[in-house]
Amino acid sequence: MPLPLDLPGGAQLRAARPGDESAILARIHDLARYENEPDAVVNTEDALTEALFGAEPRVYAHVVERAGDIVGIAIWFLTYSTWTGRHGIWLEDLFVADSERGAGLGRALIRSLASLCVDRGYTRLEWTVLDWNESAIAFYRSLGAAPMDEWTTQRLAGQALRRLGEG
Repeated sequence: MPLPLDLPGGAQLRAARPGDESAILARIHDLARYENEPDAVVNTEDALTEALFGAEPRVYAHVVERAGDIVGIAIWFLTYSTWTGRHGIWLEDLFVADSERGAGLGRALIRSLASLCVDRGYTRLEWTVLDWNESAIAFYRSLGAAPMDEWTTQRLAGQALRRLGEG
């Protein structure tokens, strides 16, 4: 699926570009509020600029823009499967503004990543979802996504990460 892609109602799905950082960060803050973590975001516009558009970007974003406003984001990066010997995509954040939900924008964002996987020969598109987010889980099931019930996400962060890294 080549980008940009015109969507119904005058929306456009496209790759993020320099100048989008403020709006992307605003959607990240919206997501944090939705996930009941309004004070958890410490990301900045400068950090996004470096991550998305620096000398060696390792994070990517697709956005949906309508009437000059970014109303949806998909932030992602590459993974690698030692079993398949192929890359995949990890969808870190998917968010569509409340006022835009139900218009197919989330589906278009995920479809753009699935298309990228197919075009590049990647074998996986993966993400996590909070277990209480029943509407998102239902949406993902409608796309054909399957839960990885045998797997539990593990995370080292904060003091535990420092302790292990410094010790």
